[in-house]
Amino acid sequence: MKLQRMRIEQLRQFRKPFVLDNLQPGLNLIHGPNESGKSTLVRAIRAAFFERYRSTAVDDLRPWGDSAAAPTIELDFEHDNRVWRLTKSFLQRKRCDLVVGTETYSEDDAEEKLAELLGYQYPKRGASKAEHWGIPGLLWVEQGTGQDIEQAIEHAGDHLKSALNSMVGEVASSGGDDLIETVRSQRDTLLTGTGKPRGDYQQLEKDRALYEREIGELKERVHKYQEQVDRLGKLAHDYDQAEAERPWEDAQRQLEEARVRYQQVERLEQQQNQEKATLSQLLQNHRLLQQNKEHLEGLSRQLEGRKAELDRAERDLSTAEAQTPMIAGRLSEARTAYEQAEKQRKLAGLLQTRQRLEQDVRRLEQQKQVLSQNLAKAKEYHQQLEQARQQARENRIDAELVKKLRATGNQLNEETIRSRTIATRLSWQLDAGASLTLNDESLTGQGEQQLLEESTLVIPGVGTLGITPGGEELASTRRKLKALEEDLEEQLKTLGVESVQQAEDRLSAFESAGRAVKHADELFKSLAPAGLEQLVSDQNEAEGELEKARTQLEATPKPDPQEDVPALEEAEAAFARAGTALDKAESDERVHQSSLSALKQARDNAKTEWQRLADEEKSPERQQQLRQITADLANIEKQQAELEASLERREREIREARPEFLRQDIERYQNAVNQLRQTQENRSRELRDIKVRLEAWGAEGLEEQLNEQEAEFDQCNRRYQELHRRAQALDLLLNLLTEKRQALTRRLQAPLQKHLNHYLSVLFPEASLEVDEQLRPGTFSRGSELGQITELSFGAREQMGLISRLAYADLLREAGRPTLVILDDTLVHSDSDRLEDMKRILFDAASRHQILLFTCHPGNWNDLGVPPIDLQSLKVQAVAQA
Repeated sequence: MKLQRMRIEQLRQFRKPFVLDNLQPGLNLIHGPNESGKSTLVRAIRAAFFERYRSTAVDDLRPWGDSAAAPTIELDFEHDNRVWRLTKSFLQRKRCDLVVGTETYSEDDAEEKLAELLGYQYPKRGASKAEHWGIPGLLWVEQGTGQDIEQAIEHAGDHLKSALNSMVGEVASSGGDDLIETVRSQRDTLLTGTGKPRGDYQQLEKDRALYEREIGELKERVHKYQEQVDRLGKLAHDYDQAEAERPWEDAQRQLEEARVRYQQVERLEQQQNQEKATLSQLLQNHRLLQQNKEHLEGLSRQLEGRKAELDRAERDLSTAEAQTPMIAGRLSEARTAYEQAEKQRKLAGLLQTRQRLEQDVRRLEQQKQVLSQNLAKAKEYHQQLEQARQQARENRIDAELVKKLRATGNQLNEETIRSRTIATRLSWQLDAGASLTLNDESLTGQGEQQLLEESTLVIPGVGTLGITPGGEELASTRRKLKALEEDLEEQLKTLGVESVQQAEDRLSAFESAGRAVKHADELFKSLAPAGLEQLVSDQNEAEGELEKARTQLEATPKPDPQEDVPALEEAEAAFARAGTALDKAESDERVHQSSLSALKQARDNAKTEWQRLADEEKSPERQQQLRQITADLANIEKQQAELEASLERREREIREARPEFLRQDIERYQNAVNQLRQTQENRSRELRDIKVRLEAWGAEGLEEQLNEQEAEFDQCNRRYQELHRRAQALDLLLNLLTEKRQALTRRLQAPLQKHLNHYLSVLFPEASLEVDEQLRPGTFSRGSELGQITELSFGAREQMGLISRLAYADLLREAGRPTLVILDDTLVHSDSDRLEDMKRILFDAASRHQILLFTCHPGNWNDLGVPPIDLQSLKVQAVAQA
């Protein structure tokens, strides 16, 4: 298929007829800037083939603002050595005509003929979508979709397989597919896609499992029934034997005997505890008496120690009192130094305050001067701003209306010039005194005039001549001139000007005033961003602060110039050191006074204690206490010996009785009594339960139920085995047929793989690209790299998408199918080296297919080897011809 010519009219930006012809059978490079109409041409081709002529979903074809438009597309192309002409109109004039040689098709017949030729389909309703585009959707690449190929292949899959079938031959037979579908259909009634049972087969499998589970449960219940019968006999024997022997009564007797023996041991332990308490009391009394005796005997030693402590306290007090004058002198010196440092600090602070106030006065005077200057300038800029705004108001005019007026004036000038070239020209050269009358206007001397309308020329003495300018073009020009003149007059009235130049001058003055307003406003805001009032307020505030600073400066006294005043930092440091020294002297004095008080108190305490001990040592009561304590200690030691002998005897008796074993015997015999009684009660209860359970199970007829379930299971299992063998057979047959079909599919893939390898070797030497069963490019390998093409970079995927489309085009061409490749701004993400390789590939493919390459970057394709078609230039020529 070779597109030779296309003509569009009333379609988007192409309101007037536009023709793109002289298209070459190979590569065609069509370029133009953005919004020049490249995508519109591609959309027109797609609409001509894909959209139903009667569709109401093609409003995007309508020129903007023109509700009466009838977008029309006319295509001339050659296929199979015959010339085809397609004419299709939409919206206001719905029509489709197709002429093939001497044959003619119209309306739906024409559209179906095109769809059958190119391999696509129409939607049942609404706008055409990607799933309907088939082969053209694969070979006609829209802007920005070059890398997306999977969906396009899926939508064109049936047409591609049809082409391959026609090439391979026996694979085209549908008998194998019908057989596979028949086997798959029968298999699918029994098995899911993953090989799991379904339908009756699945239900039989569930029933079979249910029977097996129920039979197992019945067998388990029969087994339990037999076990319960055996258990009943053994329990009855054990129960009768226990009732005859009554072993819990022997255990109860042994329990009572153990309790009696343990009570005897408890009485011995109570006596033992009482004697231990008595012995503990005797020991405590002995210890207290011994302490009192030692205290009375140690009174003389304490008296000597107290005398030594009294002497030591008096010496320490004398030493401390000797240090009092020295500590008081240090405190007086520290206070004098602190007062002098404080005086120097105040003088230094006063001097620094005056210096700061003097600096503030100078700073505020300078600030006041700057604010006064800024206020004067701001008032000047504000006046300039108001003047500029007044000028802008006086010259305000709508720029868009001026632009429209300028365009109307230019059109009027162009039409006037054009009218002069086609109007009837009347020239005259009369003798002196001679005259003519043209449309009631007297003509004399020499002159020339152009006639656009029917005119009357009166020649005195001869007669009247009627002059009628001819041609439809002149009449059209005359109407256009009149319309333009009226339009211009109306626009001049709207703008309130007398000429286009006056409107231009007013617009220029208005724009100049706008720039002046902006400039003056920027200058004004640079000085008074918050306005003149704020600037005046700032100046008043600065004046107030200046007056306040001057008042404070006058109120601050000047230091004596004869006095040496240190810096404030130095004075504060000296003041801090003096304060620290004073704190240290005061702290030392307080510590000394506290120490004196403590030493005096210690001396007085030691003297009092010594006097008390001396008086106590000489008293007769002390001697009597010593004699009484000695007698009490002898009596307590005798009682202690008797108690210890008695405790040893009773401890031996308790140890021989082994009370811990007696406690264990009581626990053991008690547990035995309880366990023997509980065991007999459990036997009695279990005997009753087993008898009731056996009676219930015997009434259910477990063995009869088991026989019935086994019979039903046998019948279900036989049917299940039949379907199981059939499912396995169908699954095996389907696998064999599918493997055979896959072998045939690989034969289908071979021609496409050949064309892919042809282009791939140019772009990626030593690389390979495999085609899957759906004829889609899948696994890409290059050296040690292996992956899917979807994992490549955006630019590489765009390149792989293009060579895949060219390979499909080669395949279709071998099958005798028509091909046309349309590329809209493709390969924009390719680097220079890859782009060079892609140019080789496109030039090679152009020897077999017609390729329409639309681009807004003609510089990238200068070396493509074909003459470029300048779309912008064609549009200008079309306007000139119109």
